[in-house]
Amino acid sequence: DFSKAMSQAGTSQFQEVIRQELEYSMKVELDKILATAHSNELEHTKKDLEGFKKLFHRFLQEKGPSVDWGKIQRPPEDSIQPYEKIKARGLPDNIASVLNKLVVVKLNGGLGTSMGCKGPKSLIGVRNENTFLDLTVQQIEHLNKSYNTDVPLVLMNSFNTDDDTKKILQKYSHSRVKIYTFNQSRYPRINKETLLPIAKDVSYSGENTECWYPPGHGDIYASFYNSGLLDNLIGEGKEYIFVSNIDNLGATVDLYILNHLMNPPNGKRCEFVMEVTNKTRADVKGGTLTQYENKLRLVEIAQVPRAHVDEFKSVSKFKIFNTNNLWIALSAIKRLQEKNAIDMEIIVNPKTLDGGLNVIQLETAVGAAIKSFENSLGINVPRSRFLPVKTTSDLLLVMSNLYSLNAGSLTMSEKREFPTVPLVKLGSSFTKVQDYLRRFESIPDMLELDHLTVSGDVTFGKNVSLKGTVIIIANHGDRIDIPAGAVLENKIVSGNLRILDH
Repeated sequence: DFSKAMSQAGTSQFQEVIRQELEYSMKVELDKILATAHSNELEHTKKDLEGFKKLFHRFLQEKGPSVDWGKIQRPPEDSIQPYEKIKARGLPDNIASVLNKLVVVKLNGGLGTSMGCKGPKSLIGVRNENTFLDLTVQQIEHLNKSYNTDVPLVLMNSFNTDDDTKKILQKYSHSRVKIYTFNQSRYPRINKETLLPIAKDVSYSGENTECWYPPGHGDIYASFYNSGLLDNLIGEGKEYIFVSNIDNLGATVDLYILNHLMNPPNGKRCEFVMEVTNKTRADVKGGTLTQYENKLRLVEIAQVPRAHVDEFKSVSKFKIFNTNNLWIALSAIKRLQEKNAIDMEIIVNPKTLDGGLNVIQLETAVGAAIKSFENSLGINVPRSRFLPVKTTSDLLLVMSNLYSLNAGSLTMSEKREFPTVPLVKLGSSFTKVQDYLRRFESIPDMLELDHLTVSGDVTFGKNVSLKGTVIIIANHGDRIDIPAGAVLENKIVSGNLRILDH
């Protein structure tokens, strides 16, 4: 036992030496990069690299998945409240004064590359020529006009989206919404083998674009604080932010949740509220809220030990997942940021660059900070508050007659008999937005659709109606044109346009 203990001590000493050497090498490389910065970019580059150094230090300290599966418990009953209970409290007469304490923050760091678009994802047209950003501005403008309030919009951009977004913001200069932006940090990608940065200088254009990345939306706390905007908004009397992904069209300002935050029934305010919703089979990979060491904690699939992944995906054990609609107290962000006390698990995201080089990027997720805040709460909201558009299959749903658009908000049509969304799977011929748009002369009537699968070279004529389960499969080399005015109900359409009953 003694010799075993000695060898273990030797191993951990050896690992410690290696860790120190890696940290030292990283510091040397980052100093070299910083030395290439111009005086006008020195300050924020220094902050970015300091933040990265802290993340890298933690990355070297941590081993394997960061949760001990044995400690995971179901959250206590009252820690996740049903939305109906919160809505049943109604609204006070002075809802305008409550709204004036709110800031809407949209996470706007992503590009539209997964849908074949260049530039910020928020500038993709989703409904009647309106982009994600247009709809967001319309929603808040409607709120400000209806209640005579001053709710501002804050966009967290990344270095990938900042220039294009700022150009487009000029078109809203006369709208009744103050719009602010701040930038996420810019961190260096590191070589998977050497664990050193692949960047040699601070530039991020030309051949250097692949050297840098925005480190996930968990970076919001530090970059919001560092930008000075957090302090300015607190100075203006703002108390809460409502944070959501800009591509989640269901994430509108909810007055009942806001009232619950500002006027809590037990007198004790929550610093952090996470909207969760019930899992369906499509959401098995979504992060879930658990009780862990007496705190609410978000557990993501990447943190789950391999042996327990199937259990994590079980819809019966973990019934809810995080929508990434979050309500957070500004004063709490400031307090925790100043104490350096926001603890988020590191997500190691491996990438292969165009030239074949394997790199890793270290990221964090905004919801993971829930355990650092006091008096956190989950609210189980209706599925309608989670309407993300990640693919053209999602885009087809929101462009269709399943939804009506009113003041920037999409609501499920009353003509649909049941409130669930149909399952839509469009094949690879539809992945890019421009290809997708070319394949539909008009968006089909989908009010009575349950399930649609389309694969291969398929086009749709005008005024097609889809009902029940519809499966359309064009074999390789074949093409299927669904004629204008066709009604497909429980049909399988295959290869050479044989139409079979499903």
